[in-house]
Amino acid sequence: MEFFKYSNKLKPEKGRLLISEPYLPDPNFERTVVLLCEHNDEGSFGFVVNKPSIIHINEVMEDIRNMEDKVFVGGPVQQDTLHFLHRNTHIENAVNIHGEIYWGGDFESLMMQLDIAAIQSADIRFYLGYSGWSQGQLESELQDDSWIVCDFVTDELLFDTDPADIWKKALDNMGGRFSVYSNYPVDPRLN
Repeated sequence: MEFFKYSNKLKPEKGRLLISEPYLPDPNFERTVVLLCEHNDEGSFGFVVNKPSIIHINEVMEDIRNMEDKVFVGGPVQQDTLHFLHRNTHIENAVNIHGEIYWGGDFESLMMQLDIAAIQSADIRFYLGYSGWSQGQLESELQDDSWIVCDFVTDELLFDTDPADIWKKALDNMGGRFSVYSNYPVDPRLN
């Protein structure tokens, strides 16, 4: 197993993960992993990558008939918007986030790729809403130790790992004290 740099003093940036501290009190972000898709002086945004909803993509988009995967809850902001992450560089105007991970792109190009089965369901995830922070807000939350910044980001972690295991796996791969965090019980009173 390869270990990557770790420190909760890493700076947030595009392509890094935000991993919630084990006892983060915000129910929107309890035990979540957020892929940062943008971080600059104006703010930050990304998608919670480990919270599937109960809704399937063909229920949200009737045009997507040959896919029944669950849609993920990307975050609490604008949950009436649909976004997608994928590991397919053939979608026009897709934005490279990190390695083989891409965000969005031309929707018609996506639909054509889905219609001809050029994109497999294992290569794409859909998200309702997103996670966003205004200028300085994320930095403040980092100072409060609400998040751990991680640069263990792979397409296998995001697309091939069971969503219920992403939080634990990301922390385990950081090693040291973060591996210990990954084993903390959800409710410490049950320990």
